[in-house]
Amino acid sequence: MASHPETKIDCSKVYVKQSSFSNDSTGMFDGAFAAVPIKEGDLVEKGVMRRLPEGFDGNTCPYIFTWSTERPNKIWGMGSGCAPFYNTCKEGTANTRMVRFFDEDRFEIYATRDIEAGEELLHTYISLKWRRCFSELNEIVHADDSEHKSAD
Repeated sequence: MASHPETKIDCSKVYVKQSSFSNDSTGMFDGAFAAVPIKEGDLVEKGVMRRLPEGFDGNTCPYIFTWSTERPNKIWGMGSGCAPFYNTCKEGTANTRMVRFFDEDRFEIYATRDIEAGEELLHTYISLKWRRCFSELNEIVHADDSEHKSAD
């Protein structure tokens, strides 16, 4: 079923279930998955961002989005649809990318390559390397980098 042409939120190509990365050592958590095949460059999902109150510290909460280019970041947002369930990966390996329209409080997510139905959707969090709440996750995602550096 096609979404309404005026909708601000469309995640009809995506569903959420337990992440393929969750296990006994990482704990159980959810991920976003492609409900249909998606071609490279196609829109995967679009949605809105709700800004959180001034003073909210997103450095301690992994479930919200960095919502500005300012560093240190002071603007945080709560995303609609399935976007909060996209897990992260190393830069350059994600199958999606998020385009942020900060001044309009909305986003669009596009496929960076062809994606098969049932494949988990990943994008690289823009704050992965510097948010305190992602410090352990950043180490896991970049573990190969550390191994290569210590082998040099």
